[in-house]
Amino acid sequence: MTMSISNLAHLKKILIANRGEIACRIMKTAKRLGIQTVAVYSDIDVNSMHVQMADEAYNIGPAQSQESYLRGDKIIKVATQSLAQAIHPGYGFLSENAEFAKLCSDNGVIFIGPPASAIRDMGIKSTSKNIMDKAGVPIVPGYHGEKQSDDDLLERAKEIGFPLMIKAVRGGGGKGMRIVGSESEFKQALDSARTESLRAFGDNVVLLEKFVVNPRHIEVQIFGDSHGNYVHLFERDCSIQRRHQKVIEQAPAPGINEETRYELGKFAVKAAEAVKYEGAGTVEFIYDKSINKFYFMEMNTRLQVEHPVTEMITGIDLVEWQLRVASGETLPLAQDEISLNGSAVEARIYAENVSDNFLPTAGHIQNINTPEIGSNLRVETGIRSGDDVSVHYDPMIAKLVVWDKDGKQVFRTLEQSLSEFNIVGVENNVDFLRKLCKNQDLIEGNIHTGFIEDHKANLSTQLPSENIFQQIALAAILLQSSGSQSISDPFSNGDSFRINSSSTKKITLISHGKEFIVNIKFNNDASYDLKIGESVLKVKNASLNYDNGFVMLRSETSQNILHIKLGFSGSRVYVFDKISGDHVVELKNENDWLSDNADTTQVTDRVVSPMPGIIEKIHVKKGDLVKKGDSLAVIIAMKMEYVIKSQQNRRVEEVYFSPGDNVGKNVSIIKFAEVS
Repeated sequence: MTMSISNLAHLKKILIANRGEIACRIMKTAKRLGIQTVAVYSDIDVNSMHVQMADEAYNIGPAQSQESYLRGDKIIKVATQSLAQAIHPGYGFLSENAEFAKLCSDNGVIFIGPPASAIRDMGIKSTSKNIMDKAGVPIVPGYHGEKQSDDDLLERAKEIGFPLMIKAVRGGGGKGMRIVGSESEFKQALDSARTESLRAFGDNVVLLEKFVVNPRHIEVQIFGDSHGNYVHLFERDCSIQRRHQKVIEQAPAPGINEETRYELGKFAVKAAEAVKYEGAGTVEFIYDKSINKFYFMEMNTRLQVEHPVTEMITGIDLVEWQLRVASGETLPLAQDEISLNGSAVEARIYAENVSDNFLPTAGHIQNINTPEIGSNLRVETGIRSGDDVSVHYDPMIAKLVVWDKDGKQVFRTLEQSLSEFNIVGVENNVDFLRKLCKNQDLIEGNIHTGFIEDHKANLSTQLPSENIFQQIALAAILLQSSGSQSISDPFSNGDSFRINSSSTKKITLISHGKEFIVNIKFNNDASYDLKIGESVLKVKNASLNYDNGFVMLRSETSQNILHIKLGFSGSRVYVFDKISGDHVVELKNENDWLSDNADTTQVTDRVVSPMPGIIEKIHVKKGDLVKKGDSLAVIIAMKMEYVIKSQQNRRVEEVYFSPGDNVGKNVSIIKFAEVS
């Protein structure tokens, strides 16, 4: 490999033509290298994390990506206006758009990616397979020709044999892809694939491939430079998928021997050489483990979502390499200087409804808590508490990446870290990922692309235990009290909680369409009896603590001490239990969180938050005298400011939150002293 003088010092400013976690990820490396960053944003992204991280930011249009992030002309205009020398496209949007890469070149802006010719050749599956075949890279037996009539394709399908796959020659993400088990299914599947492909990519040309039963999806990270140097950075296994989209990725691939690893790397480099590739790319293979044979599937001409696992096992910053190659430098390392160390796994955390075929969801993230990052744990995200998951973009919330020396232990590490990744406000797949990490077949590397479907019975959401319901009900009782840090008898707090002068309460909780009634009795010894049917849990010394917007419940039984972490959003209760997993439970009557005056922000002796949000201002402190109409606090939620004013003349006894804190709906913010 030839060496060159560093040109990176000449790269002063780059524009990131993307949003969310990948834009934030690129900015971190750029800032470390002393490179200024320019963000672009749509109307609804004005307050997003990537905009705040950038040195400067420019609006490029409405929320719809077709009018903003996919508008290459607008992005080039911003690059010119901001004097950015280069554009990093991230992944998705314009990252594999040959026309945009050429547009950059035509306007004197460096495109941080491969040449337009490589994007064009690899972007059409039939073309890419023909190029790979000529280069000696093994491809899946199939048909990639121009004859596209129904009869011609059916004849080719019979020659290949069933089962087979119909694939759109453009695009990805599983769109325009159908598995056909027999000749009788072919015509309907072909029509369906063409229709979806035309709608998604504006093209209905398809190819046919032999379907490998229970294959593994293995891909190789490659890099090339403009001086003719090429390397690979080992392989990743991306077999754990739902709806043909990856959800768990691991590097290196488990169960791959050194000989197969060498062959995978060799052919991946051949693929890069065949198209004179520059920058970061990924060569994807289908691996038939029954015969230990792999076939070229496609090449992604961009940085992959799962690139962090490669970074974790090699110690190489792939974004830095992209910037250096785009600056004209040679690759920083030769092949024999790149070593593999340990194992890394990435879990993609999505806003999605797992029980409804993983359909994407959207909404307001009231609160989010992540595990502590370190050298062996990364959290890649562009979302914070108070942000929204928009219907206009990909529903990925974050990527959690962990490293361990042992390829089996790494899943235990990931599961533990996922238990500390808590989200309140939108449905998500964290609990599903935790169950995946405990699956012994996954830990042992016995995987294939149909793994989730085969194991769905063991991965489905389960009802919380009676103990969980009882603790939720107890938390409801404590939240109805003054909101103090330690609560002994909420029934003794005057009118704010006494219910017909009785020391009993009934709370109805709903999970998976079933109702669970918890009867709560307060005893004279400051203990509680929590009863579901015939099951009674007796607890004492119950207390609540507030931790960064979450509620921590602690109580004692005759046998042990119970801890549970809860989040609240409207009538929903989010339960985060490190043993049983995460659960979402509905409160049948939302007013059970409060006393009978639930619709007001003040209930006799306290002020409660009328909605989930962020405390922007607190105007009072302990000991202050306030008059009716005085402003007490300001809450920001969903871009709306809500001012809470006093409805009476009182003295402030306690203030539980500070500016910047997240607060749930109906949670106590301020407590007043008793009226003398």
